[in-house]
Amino acid sequence: MRLEAVVFDLDGTLVETAPDLHAVLAELLEREGLRAPPLSAVRTMIGDGAKQLIRRAFAWQNLALEEDRLENLYAWFLERYTEEPARWSAPYPGVPETLAELAARGLRLGVCTNKPQRPSERLLAALGLAEKFAAILGGDARPYRKPDPRHLAATLEVLSVSPRAAVMVGDSANDVAVARALGIPCVLVSFGYTAVPARELGADRVVDRFDELPDALRALSGSP
Repeated sequence: MRLEAVVFDLDGTLVETAPDLHAVLAELLEREGLRAPPLSAVRTMIGDGAKQLIRRAFAWQNLALEEDRLENLYAWFLERYTEEPARWSAPYPGVPETLAELAARGLRLGVCTNKPQRPSERLLAALGLAEKFAAILGGDARPYRKPDPRHLAATLEVLSVSPRAAVMVGDSANDVAVARALGIPCVLVSFGYTAVPARELGADRVVDRFDELPDALRALSGSP
């Protein structure tokens, strides 16, 4: 294939965001008179947006949430998280350098994430990464989100790249699902946020370090 673009998931793929998400979740639960799950448990709850994170944190304590209450908690969480999305978050080792290497090869880079648009942009900007991407589509940028493949398709439309010339890079089953639906190769990182190990999710390649990504992309595209 002629590779023209690489689309990335955000949380657990480009950036270690769990510490900030855990901190805001702990604040929210404390307001509700509840204890927060440990960070290790929260890492397995991330991936489908903050609303699902809150729902899973309550389920972890065997508590159900009515939809109206969940909406109110989510609104508070989103406002608080968006204020300071990068207090403790950081790019994974090798991310800035690898992105620069891929851009130098002429590849267009995008982000397709279930994190809402505004905190996604604020997070990437705070970490000095936003300018590296020609497209950033958060989970509320369109009326659909991963695992709906239209989310990835819309990201590729912004990049002006055909699915036949793209690769998806992520950390979870959602990323494999959207890639498979569009016939796009998928690379997973092994260090991200998933309850099921990355190597069991059916990706074309799995990398243990972010700086292994260029070689994985060369293998998938058949380029030297």
